[in-house]
Amino acid sequence: MTYALAIHGGVITLRDFDYAEQNAHLGELIVKGQEALEAGYTAINVVSMVVHRFESSGLYGAGKGSSANEDGVVEMDAAVMDGATRRAGAVAAVRQIANPVVAARAVMEDGRQVMLAGDGADSFARSQGIETISDPAAFFIKKHEAAGTDRKSPETGHGTVGAVALDRHGNLAAATSTGGTPLKRWGRVGDSPFIGAGTWADDLVAVSCSGAGEYFIRTCASHTVSARMRYEKVGLETAAAATMEEITRLGGAGGMIAVDRWGNITMPHNCQGMRRAAVSSDIPPMVLFFDPEQ
Repeated sequence: MTYALAIHGGVITLRDFDYAEQNAHLGELIVKGQEALEAGYTAINVVSMVVHRFESSGLYGAGKGSSANEDGVVEMDAAVMDGATRRAGAVAAVRQIANPVVAARAVMEDGRQVMLAGDGADSFARSQGIETISDPAAFFIKKHEAAGTDRKSPETGHGTVGAVALDRHGNLAAATSTGGTPLKRWGRVGDSPFIGAGTWADDLVAVSCSGAGEYFIRTCASHTVSARMRYEKVGLETAAAATMEEITRLGGAGGMIAVDRWGNITMPHNCQGMRRAAVSSDIPPMVLFFDPEQ
């Protein structure tokens, strides 16, 4: 049976940065995901696993690598969606959860809500026995103080991480996690946890986005890819490209990864680059940061 996986570590704005460690990490992750899909693991379990590893690495602007907001506090968002059932879970503006994607998955499995935010989400995570952060100053590897953010970090752009997968059972899933833009206004929530904006999966396609979240929210970007495929009867690449063109026209910057039910993969962006990788039953693992023509 066909399988496919695409993962991303967010769009990037700098070329003069050493991406070697991130490149190697993406290569390891895409192979881990491939092995899991070949072994018959479900799409929702694979995307959850991949994003958990992204968060725990501290190499990206999500989870352990999240940056502080304007008040010097880290607030994180995450979402997961299972395409086969349309079940979804999300957390927003959480401060105490070590791996927000784990909490998002727990919200989905609990089934009573789709999104929990702030203190309520942190409290829910504790009630589920999910690992929390006791010492933020020690936990966050790249925590930037509001007075002196490292503006040479590629995460000064958009360090969102995500994964989309088609499993051997024919089911799709998506997961996305972010610490948001460095020095963002406290309480600001981007597109990542909003189902249909930064994260979407149904029986046709799975999508995870990265970029200036407000534009992805305004265009309902991830769901729009599915809607274009379903109602305009266009292919995955055309639907994703048209959605990115709409975001560009509005003045937004970013990118997305998407996999459809036939195992097709597309990873368009309108930035300098995007940390991404892909594999399927038809193509070997590949890692891309900058497009060859750029």
